[in-house]
Amino acid sequence: MAILKFRVYFEEDDSIYRDVAVRHTQTFVQLHQIILKAYEFDSKHQATFYRSNDNWQRGREISLEKYDKPYKVPPLLMTETNIGSEIFDPNQKFIYVYDFVKNWSFLVELINVSKEEGGKLEYPAVIKSEGIPPSQYGTKGIVGDKLTEIEEKYDLTKGTEGFGEEGEEGEEGETDQEEEENGEEAGGEEEL
Repeated sequence: MAILKFRVYFEEDDSIYRDVAVRHTQTFVQLHQIILKAYEFDSKHQATFYRSNDNWQRGREISLEKYDKPYKVPPLLMTETNIGSEIFDPNQKFIYVYDFVKNWSFLVELINVSKEEGGKLEYPAVIKSEGIPPSQYGTKGIVGDKLTEIEEKYDLTKGTEGFGEEGEEGEEGETDQEEEENGEEAGGEEEL
C-alpha cells in the first residue's frame, strides 16, 4: 500500500508548513481532517480542494459537499474521491481552501511516495510541523509549554543585548558595565 507524504504550506508564509502522510486509498475527507488537525483549526466550515499545476492555478474542484455556487464542471466529492485517484504527477499539487468567509488557503504538494508504512503511525498522520500556525479566530495566548518551545526553537533572547530595563543606570549616570570596569581598576590598584 502506497503512503503519500504531502507538505501543506500556509499560503501567506511558506516558512509555515506541516507534513502529513496518508494512504493512497484514503479519501480527501481524511486529508481535509488531518490538515485541520495539523493547523489546530476546527471543522465547522466549508472546504474544498482544487487540483493544481506547477503554477498553483486552480483546476478541478474536490469539495466537501456541493455548495450553492456556480461550477464550470460539477465538483468531485471528498467522501467519494480516493487521494490516489487524483495523483497524476510525482509532484502533484492541490490548493486547499477552508472557511470561504475567512478564505484560509493552503498549498498542498506531494513530496514523497513510499511503499512502506511507518511502524506505529496511524494514517492519516502529521509527521512534521514547522513554524507557528496562524490562529483561526484571531490572536490566542501562547502560554506554558508552547511558549517555552518557541523560545527554545527561535532563541527569542538573541539580539536583545544593549537593551536594558528602565532604571538600570547608576545614580550618576554610570552604567553597570562602567561600574564594573571602575571597580576592577580600583581592585587592581589595591592588590599592588
